[in-house]
Amino acid sequence: MQRILIVDDEPVIVAAIRERLEREGLTVLAANSGEAALVASADLPVDLLLLDVGLPGIDGFEVLRRLRARGQETPVILLTARGDEIDRVVGLELGADDYVVKPFSVRELAARARALLRRSAEVAALRARLAEVPVAALPSPRSLEIDQPRRRAAFQGVTLDLRPREFALLAFLAHSPGQVFSRDALLRQVWGQEGYFDARTVDVHVRRLRAKLAAINPDADLIQTEWGVGYRFTSL
Repeated sequence: MQRILIVDDEPVIVAAIRERLEREGLTVLAANSGEAALVASADLPVDLLLLDVGLPGIDGFEVLRRLRARGQETPVILLTARGDEIDRVVGLELGADDYVVKPFSVRELAARARALLRRSAEVAALRARLAEVPVAALPSPRSLEIDQPRRRAAFQGVTLDLRPREFALLAFLAHSPGQVFSRDALLRQVWGQEGYFDARTVDVHVRRLRAKLAAINPDADLIQTEWGVGYRFTSL
């Protein structure tokens, strides 16, 4: 049974979310502080975090930063009273998968949670399929080497430090050099879903990949923007 951890210091909100999700057959855990969330997520793996940004002590942004720093890729939906674009961007930059602005509909939040859980399962299935591709069958444009079974990538002989979704995005684009993919198409193919999720998530991951490639070669331009459409991986 899938487990969801709610991290919020408002008991009324926690109770409302818990009631809705448990009615849908999910196991729901709760933490009322950032510190408790970090301990709980380390002790008991969960499938999804519903993480309030405005927590006492360690806020939600810092919790998310620490989770990603220790290698946890658990999907995260941020619950925030901050509707400004900059706060949404900060959350996505730190590795959030989605965000909901308070006050929100519990029904909508449950739908987003369900969609993200489906998306995660589809990503896992995609990774399993990609892992079956022989290394020799993978392209190596401009000295880019991708080892699917071991989930490693290197550029010009230097190993890239990639998060799982960054690796999946790079591998997907590299398999079709020269082809332009829209943000929605990349959300479907790499993340496994579209609709509820902000296309800005793709932009954030592309920006991270470009920065990591440029750190090795500042002239690297492997991922190009097709304005008004999406992204393409440059061909040989």
